[in-house]
Amino acid sequence: MAPRRLLLVGEGNFSFAAALSENLDPSTSITATCPHRPADLAQDPLARENLQRLRERGAEVRFGVDCTQLVDAFELQDREFDRIYFNFPHCGRKAGVAKNRELLAKFFQSCADVLAEEGEVHVALCRGQGGTPADKPMREWHNSWQVVAMAALGGFILSDVHLFSCEAVPGYKCTGYRSQDKSFHVEGALNHIFTRSLPYEGLQPRISRIKLGDQWFSFLEPEVLVGKLNRGFLEAPSYHPIKTINEKLIAELGKAFPLKRLKCSSPLLPQGDTSVLTSCHCDILSSAFWISLREDNSNFESLTGGTTQDMEDFLVSFSELSLPKNPRRDSKEEAQEGMYGQAKVCLRPSLLVHVQALIQAPDFLPGSLYILSGPVFQKCRISPFTMPAFHETLFILGFNKNLKDGCLQSLLDHLKGVLDSLLTQTLLKGSKLGSSVEFVFQPRGEDYMIIVKSQNFGPDCVKDLIIGSVTTSATSIIHKDQCFVCVSMNLDLLAMLVWGISDWRMLWTFDKRFLKNFAPGKIEPFKSYSLYPPYYVHDISFWLDTKKRFDEVEFHTVARAVSQDTVISIQFLSRFQHPKTEQVSLCYRLTYQTCDKALTQQQVASMQSQLRKEIQQRLHVTPR
Repeated sequence: MAPRRLLLVGEGNFSFAAALSENLDPSTSITATCPHRPADLAQDPLARENLQRLRERGAEVRFGVDCTQLVDAFELQDREFDRIYFNFPHCGRKAGVAKNRELLAKFFQSCADVLAEEGEVHVALCRGQGGTPADKPMREWHNSWQVVAMAALGGFILSDVHLFSCEAVPGYKCTGYRSQDKSFHVEGALNHIFTRSLPYEGLQPRISRIKLGDQWFSFLEPEVLVGKLNRGFLEAPSYHPIKTINEKLIAELGKAFPLKRLKCSSPLLPQGDTSVLTSCHCDILSSAFWISLREDNSNFESLTGGTTQDMEDFLVSFSELSLPKNPRRDSKEEAQEGMYGQAKVCLRPSLLVHVQALIQAPDFLPGSLYILSGPVFQKCRISPFTMPAFHETLFILGFNKNLKDGCLQSLLDHLKGVLDSLLTQTLLKGSKLGSSVEFVFQPRGEDYMIIVKSQNFGPDCVKDLIIGSVTTSATSIIHKDQCFVCVSMNLDLLAMLVWGISDWRMLWTFDKRFLKNFAPGKIEPFKSYSLYPPYYVHDISFWLDTKKRFDEVEFHTVARAVSQDTVISIQFLSRFQHPKTEQVSLCYRLTYQTCDKALTQQQVASMQSQLRKEIQQRLHVTPR
């Protein structure tokens, strides 16, 4: 739908407003403003002509409007503009970059008061001023106007950027500061289009309830997983890309094998033998999220003050559940919890925990491909392609031991063909980019890693990503004559590769614009609505407690939780040992950046301060 109300600020001779008004839909209105008084333009014949043209077309013209105080210029009923234009802002004369940044920051903060919810802010800047990679050449960040960081102060993100063309607006004559004859250099200028970001509000962990036998328990979801439980991406009404890629993968494999789809309802680790899990992934149980269950006989409302529906958001129920032992807890801790009606369970770290239960079932059919899909949760270090929550799909194929080599190779060939096909669907015609799938032996045993060599994130960005595994070590005491192949796939990574989504956090966004990129069942290149988000770097150093082991994964997990997943990198810088006390200090560099929200330097400073407090309390270290 065409924008209906346009606001132009900082006009010089009003030629842009006049030219823009030529080809507008009659239902669209223009309000053109400038900071000058009418007398300042009385001697400019071009300005007088443009003002006359605007008034003849019914446009509103206002003088003396401060673009940093727009809320003062318009009454409440006159706000809600669909688009705001500011071409070549400048403080004038020899104002440095700091002054012009301040102008932009105040302008964006002012726009937040008068822009419609789904409106746009268009800012044209001379070549290099913006400081984004779209500028050719790109200025050093400290020498630019840092337009994306200034926009974040008003709650805006950069959603598009393209060349500013005077020819596209016939009659537009760019003037200099305060309509001086010397105009700005517009060659290579860029038009930056900003939209509102979702408000950056910290999501609070929810209290959830489960039923074990006849007893209800409640638990607090882990802080680091807030916003990642019960999202329903794989459920029937969803057209999330994770579901699309899973359905296509299953459909293609279904052409070669009879399918048996199984329901995967709860993320809690269920009853069953975990030997397959622990033998294939030695540390996976230690990376699980453990949660405390408390006996709870209260009604839903008393837990959160919310409604029944609020509490049922993550309602799960089991008829039976044996609680697994946490390898990091001793019997004394467990005894104390038992006294107070508490128990510990963990969120499922992998679907491989279900393998033994499935292949021991008497009705397990050889030759059929059993499929299980669902979310899993693991503590992990922060990196671009590791995630604490993701969706996994598991394929299990049983066959006669005498046919092992042939059946295994057939499954691998079909899987490679399907993956190769999916990974090339979004490539442009003639593109030399792409991905290739390889099955690489694990260092030990007969198991494989599924590795994708990908260029889908750019020609200079070749990555080897492990998107899954193939294991052949599972055995069944019931079906002794069968061999079993288990294929585990990370659907989130696969979706990122197929659509070219560079940041896994985008898959979990609550911004409705994300899903607008995806038509049900179709695969087309993803276009991000948040470009070149600013990043902020902070260092942190601390003394270790000589009596306690420092857990680096736990440090990363705390950083994830405190920053609400805005820390994208933690780099180890140095280790120092005091020559007299022999106390050890570690130093790390943290990089903060969001993929879908406006993030300011002030917000990051607050997070960094909170992180110092949290690591002291949780990890027993002493910040320096």
